[in-house]
Amino acid sequence: MNDNFFELPKDLPVPSDDGAASHLKGMSLIKTALPSTDGVTVDLSSLTGLFVIYIYPMTGRPGVPLPKGWDAIPGARGCTPQSCSFRDHYTELKALGSGVFGLSTQDTEYQREVRDRLHLPFELLSDSSLQLKSVLRLPTFRVNGLELYKRLTLIMDTGKIEKVFYPVFPPDKNAEEVLTWLKRHASIRGSPQVD
Repeated sequence: MNDNFFELPKDLPVPSDDGAASHLKGMSLIKTALPSTDGVTVDLSSLTGLFVIYIYPMTGRPGVPLPKGWDAIPGARGCTPQSCSFRDHYTELKALGSGVFGLSTQDTEYQREVRDRLHLPFELLSDSSLQLKSVLRLPTFRVNGLELYKRLTLIMDTGKIEKVFYPVFPPDKNAEEVLTWLKRHASIRGSPQVD
């Protein structure tokens, strides 16, 4: 296993579209309050304007081994490169009128370390109780006794899902795909606001 979280191994298995996210486009979120790395609670249904929510399984931490067989799970590896890509394209996303959140099942304390270590200019949301699995029927997988989200990205406009990227591969190119889509769909605009 490659312990460099910033690089994707060249032989990663490519995830296939199993249809587990095909129901999401057009859905409106109901009240879903999630803790954020800035210490506030964010209700995704009350977000006003355009937001990109990239959902990932889990971020690795230096010195802490990933679950056994992690690289062999299609779509599992790549959370750090994906987060860094959204960091690197954040100014462009903001210029297009979009806010950004990363989201995983990891707890807020863990995510805060990740946010600070990777110098992310946006917050991460914790869904350790899998609320979105219940509310939106988001796809998950199990490894080493953990239930984690499969990687997907949502573009939301005032609580309604406008676009779903699933499966996401390679994860380090996801922010570029989102930017391309946003530029093509410039009509859905609104300044992002967290209530």
